[in-house]
Amino acid sequence: MAGLSGDTLEIRRFSAADEQGVIDVILPIQREEFGIAITAEDQPDLRAIPDFYQTGDGDFWVAAVGERIVGTLALKDIGGAEAALRKMFVASDFRGREHGVATRLLGLLLAHAERRKINAIYLGTTDLFLAAHRFYEKNGFVEIAREDLPASFPLMGVDTKFYVRRLAAG
Repeated sequence: MAGLSGDTLEIRRFSAADEQGVIDVILPIQREEFGIAITAEDQPDLRAIPDFYQTGDGDFWVAAVGERIVGTLALKDIGGAEAALRKMFVASDFRGREHGVATRLLGLLLAHAERRKINAIYLGTTDLFLAAHRFYEKNGFVEIAREDLPASFPLMGVDTKFYVRRLAAG
């Protein structure tokens, strides 16, 4: 699929060379769109993606058009054949069905989770992200109460709405 620049959209595993590109897509969305006063230093996982996400059954993927990172998605292994979906961000000019960035990232994550025999994927978001809620619900995630999260789920202070997608254990 061609991006706005005519380059092809590539979905791939994160590599160390992607670190600054990941930060460059995530921080403006957090700060400008979500109004969260946050820095890269407030999120040490962004400077340690291999150690934080690419361990156990977890992983981290990027969507790139040419040299530009336009989307990110992480799966954090939380033990017990369960995982947390984290860092789902897509640059505003690459959102929507016509680009398919979020759908392709999520498809890769779900295929990975099934291969790794993960039984459930949990995520947290805020009440404000209505488009994200619709996207998750359309893709098989079901809203749950905070109390229904596993004890190992990494809670974020801004999260007020929680979802789970159960997978058929292989």
